[in-house]
Amino acid sequence: MKPTTALICFFLLALMGVTAFRATLPTYRPDADAPQTEFATDRALEHVRKMSEKPHGVGFPAHSEVREYVVESLEGLGLEVSLQEGYTAGDWGNLSRAVNILARIPGSREGKALVLMSHYDSSPHSSYGASDAASGVATILEGLRAYLAAGNTPENDIIVLITDAEELGLNGADLFVNNHPWVRDVGLVLNFEGRGSGGPGFMLIETNRGNSRMIAEFSAADVTYPVANSLAYSIYKMLPNDTDLTVFREDADIEGFNFAFIDDHFDYHTALDRADRLDPETLAHQGSYLMPLLEHFSRADLGQMKSLNDDVYFNLQYYGLVSYPMEWSWAILALATAFFLVVVIRGLLKGRLKGKAIAMGFLPMLLSLAFNALTGFYSWPFLKALYPAYGDILHGFTYNGHLYIAAWASLAVGSSFLIYRAFGRQHGAEILVGPAFLWLVVCGALTHYLPGAAFFIIPVLGLLMALMISTEQENANPYILTALGLPALWMLLPMVKVFPVGLGLKMLVAASVMTTLIFFLLLGLLRQFPHQKRWGWLGILGWVLLLLAAHFQSGFDADKPKPTSLLYVYNADTGETQWATYEQVPSDWTRAYLGENPEPPAPSKTNTLSSKYGTGFSYMAPAPAKPIAEPGVRILSDTTAGKVRQVTLEILPNREVNRLEVFTQDSLSAASVNGIPLSSYYLENRRNGKLVTHYISDNEPTRLFLETAAGSPMELQLYEASNALLSHPEFSIPPRPSHLIPMPFVLNDAILVLKTIRLE
Repeated sequence: MKPTTALICFFLLALMGVTAFRATLPTYRPDADAPQTEFATDRALEHVRKMSEKPHGVGFPAHSEVREYVVESLEGLGLEVSLQEGYTAGDWGNLSRAVNILARIPGSREGKALVLMSHYDSSPHSSYGASDAASGVATILEGLRAYLAAGNTPENDIIVLITDAEELGLNGADLFVNNHPWVRDVGLVLNFEGRGSGGPGFMLIETNRGNSRMIAEFSAADVTYPVANSLAYSIYKMLPNDTDLTVFREDADIEGFNFAFIDDHFDYHTALDRADRLDPETLAHQGSYLMPLLEHFSRADLGQMKSLNDDVYFNLQYYGLVSYPMEWSWAILALATAFFLVVVIRGLLKGRLKGKAIAMGFLPMLLSLAFNALTGFYSWPFLKALYPAYGDILHGFTYNGHLYIAAWASLAVGSSFLIYRAFGRQHGAEILVGPAFLWLVVCGALTHYLPGAAFFIIPVLGLLMALMISTEQENANPYILTALGLPALWMLLPMVKVFPVGLGLKMLVAASVMTTLIFFLLLGLLRQFPHQKRWGWLGILGWVLLLLAAHFQSGFDADKPKPTSLLYVYNADTGETQWATYEQVPSDWTRAYLGENPEPPAPSKTNTLSSKYGTGFSYMAPAPAKPIAEPGVRILSDTTAGKVRQVTLEILPNREVNRLEVFTQDSLSAASVNGIPLSSYYLENRRNGKLVTHYISDNEPTRLFLETAAGSPMELQLYEASNALLSHPEFSIPPRPSHLIPMPFVLNDAILVLKTIRLE
């Protein structure tokens, strides 16, 4: 291949790679003056701004303000709004008083109703909740406004459900599904969520049965920019799912679609989840889902959404959603395998393939895969060793995380070029046999263990075609080979980014391995590139330059602030008072209280309130004693009947508090909190020493009913917290500098009181 041709093919591949990402999102242009009958991103953004002016977790002053805004907005559309209020503890033992917002648009016929759902509470403490999930509420408000402005009358009832306390354990959804009469009418749910502040919204299905009917109806709605695949569906069904829609599926056997974006994950649940950081294209994408689906499902027969069969599906840029029955997967794989065998056997018989050369071709493939798997696996520990402050980004995706993904992808490409180059200049068609065989094995394993990933066979067909052409022609047309690589780039390249973004940089190994596998799919073309050593070192140079760029962006500033934490801990049992932090590398702001050389706490003192990642205190230091009131405890009853002891007690806040967590190692046969029973499944399998977390509104007391064996003593550990450290009159802690933010996912800026209750 001539160097000029190689450059042209390289730029064609690069263009395909760019469109693999760009073609999944609509282009945003200011549209505040768009016709009233159309969804306008700017009008939706205005809703987001007004709902995300302050943190508004359950129990926060702004929580009721956001609720009032949503109610007024729905009433402004001419809808009659009602509130559903009540205690619920969900499946995680997280008690709260949820207040759901409900409205209903009557349909013109009898039948099942369509639910449009998002949640209006933000994550506790510091998140402004712009993406998670004011974006979802705004999408529904603007979508409904445009739908009604067009004079539409739905055939099915449309229920608007804006849930509360989603962040505390899906409590609002639990309250609706298990207590509201409208749930009997529901046929389908569309749920809008956000887990970062950018990127495309992924469609994820919730169903207890097959997905084929849902996929057929989704395709019939003709969504312009669908981003979905059945691999995500298969993985999602294996994980402990945690969206409001999960409650509908588990408790009421109701299907639905989630639409959630995950990019810019570093903003998730932080003080950076603000309207100005929400990507308008992402919000436009959510609107591009809602409008056609609202039009379609307001008329579809929602009583016929269930099916027993699954489809394999994936999105293809500029085309839409492609799907076929999952039963075809093994047949397609068998045909691909047969085609592979025919090509190889024919090549061997005609002397165009040599057995020894085929065997040798496996070596660079296996070495490339092993090298890139190892470098990817150790990349995150290596980076955390170089930059210990990364450990304070608990969700594991740093502000410069995209550069690291690109760096390890570049390393995978460069190292693969160099390894293949090390095995000789002349690479015949034999070099493609190993990758084709490996990919067929991978597809077979995926079809067996993750059937939703069976569509991976589609780009493999391009490699098989390249193998066939290369056995027939010594110098195959490079432009044809480039075209055969299109499915590999459009279908698989986004996955290089998705896994590290969604699951954290510990999944850089997925980026390395997936890039290597894509390299194999393009090998029919890449093997013909001249100066392969130069291409290899160019990839290594790209890795170095990207790491340098990441290094210069590894610090913290106002746009990329460092997560920090500070607590005042008072042990009412011992009278001991201490400062505490979760930071691995304490900031100067934190060291002002911990000291310049803080010491890790004793193992017995690392425990604190439960958190998403099970994070414990990293450093503690003595603190001055302050007059902090401890919780009051009142025993209401303590009786024994036969073999059962029943105790009812009340825990009373004697200061303004936000959260109470109760732990016990005692075996309990039954328990309830503020009249809400905790399930036997939770008590026996899920609590891990925790009894309940009460997210408190209006300083309400916590009433516990506990049942255990007669004669058994009880011991309860209370952790009572208020988010008042920075505003409490007994303290004079300055605000954080602009390059610092509160650490998410843990208790923060809090006064924590520990107290033990013993009942003999």
